[in-house]
Amino acid sequence: MDKLAMIQRAEELVGTIEDLPTIPVVATQVLLLLDQPEVRVEDVADLMLTDQVMTARVMKMVNSPIFKLGHDITSLRLALVYLGLKHIRELALTTSLINAFDADTGDFQISAFWEHSFGVGMVSKIIAEKIGYPDLEKAYIGGIIHDLGVVFLSQYQREDFQAVLDRIKDKPIKLVDAEAELLGTTHCEIGLCMARKWNFPEVYCELISQHHTPAEATIDPVLCAIVNLSDLFCGVRELNYGGREWVSFNLSDEAAWQILRNEAPNLANLDIERFCYELDDAIPDVKALVSSIFTSHEQAGD
Repeated sequence: MDKLAMIQRAEELVGTIEDLPTIPVVATQVLLLLDQPEVRVEDVADLMLTDQVMTARVMKMVNSPIFKLGHDITSLRLALVYLGLKHIRELALTTSLINAFDADTGDFQISAFWEHSFGVGMVSKIIAEKIGYPDLEKAYIGGIIHDLGVVFLSQYQREDFQAVLDRIKDKPIKLVDAEAELLGTTHCEIGLCMARKWNFPEVYCELISQHHTPAEATIDPVLCAIVNLSDLFCGVRELNYGGREWVSFNLSDEAAWQILRNEAPNLANLDIERFCYELDDAIPDVKALVSSIFTSHEQAGD
C-alpha cells in the first residue's frame, strides 16, 4: 500500500479526535532546554518545578527500585545532578506519555504495552552501546516511543483495533500488515501524525514512521535499525502484547541487521542466543519500572 496514502488516512483518523492528549508544555520545554549545548542543572530544575505533577512522578521514579539508589533523594536538583541531564530527558518525556495514555481497552492491556515499550527502550540502549552509537539516551527514548500509534488505536479506534488483534491472534500475520489490510493505515503513520502534532524532533518522527522499515530511513537509519531489532527481540521474549507470541525471526535475514553490521562489523561475533538470555535477566527490572510509574501515576491523583 502506498505510504503517502496511508499517511493521509492516518491524518484523517488523528484529525477526527478533538481531545487528543497533549504532551505538557513544560515537558516539551524541558526537552528543548536539554538540547541546548550549555544547559545548567539549575535552569532545568526551575523549569520542571513549575509542573508539580511531573516533578512528583520524576521523584517517585528516581526513588523506585529500578534506580537502586539505596537512599531517598528528596531534592529535584539533587536528582538531576545524580542522574545526569540526559537521563532526566527520558523521565520528563516518559512520565508525560504515561499520563497521556493510561487506560485498558478490550483485550489490550496498557501496562503490557508500556512494558513492551520500556523493554524496547532498554534493549535499544544495549544494542546502541554494542555498536558504538553515540547517543544512548536517544536510542532509549526511541524505543519507548516507537509504538505510540498502537496506543492511539487502542484508545480511539477500539472496535477496529480489536478486529486487528483478533485477525493476528495465534496467526503468523504481522500487526502492521493486519492494520494496513483492515484500517488502510498502520500505527507507524498514525504515530508519525501524533509526533508531528506534538512537535517531536524530526529524528523521532522518522523513527516512529520507519521502525518497521529502517532501510527506508534517511535521517538516522542506524537508530531505526536499532529500534527495529529491539522490537523483534522483545516480541519473542516476555515483553510482547496483543497476541504476538507466535513471532520468530532469523536475524541474518533482517534489513536492520545488515544496517548495523555495516556500522559495527564486530556484531558478526555476537552470540544471539546468549544475548537473548541476558535480556531475560533484565525483564524483572522493566516490569518493576512500569509498576513504579503506574503507582506514581495513581498517587499523583490523575
